[in-house]
Amino acid sequence: MRTQKVVVVPYDPQWKRDFEQIKREITEAAGPLLAGVEHVGSTAVEGLSAKPIIDIDVVIRDWAVFDSVVCALGRIGYVHEGNLGIPEREAFCYEGKTHLRAHHLYVCPQDSRELARHLVFRDFLRSCPEAARRYGSAKEEAARRFPNSIEGYMACKAPVIAELYALCGLQDGK
Repeated sequence: MRTQKVVVVPYDPQWKRDFEQIKREITEAAGPLLAGVEHVGSTAVEGLSAKPIIDIDVVIRDWAVFDSVVCALGRIGYVHEGNLGIPEREAFCYEGKTHLRAHHLYVCPQDSRELARHLVFRDFLRSCPEAARRYGSAKEEAARRFPNSIEGYMACKAPVIAELYALCGLQDGK
């Protein structure tokens, strides 16, 4: 799913319920193969403004089960897209899931650096409301300045992300 227009909205408690609905479908399809399903990204942080798209990391124990997970997710409408340039994180797209909130779905092994980065940053923002407010303000400003450019939006908020990464022990995004 490619972002056409950048929209950042105030936190919505419905996002937690939307994640649970998506998680339920994934777990029903692939549960025994999975080590977990994590709600990551800004919609996972209470009070944080975000693009209203749920980010999900499907966690596998190791790559040995990956092909089986691809098949299981394929049976419920997900299509493997590859890592899209980010090692240790495989992206999936979908069509026809109008009963679910828009979401990004990734599969990561439990020892993935990308998964660790997502969890550390999410947990830091959950535990530090001031950092979450600062990040939310940066996102809102970036969306105002670059409503038609996801690249501009990402570049605009990047300095704040780098500062917050340093505060939570993530160096160079890792």
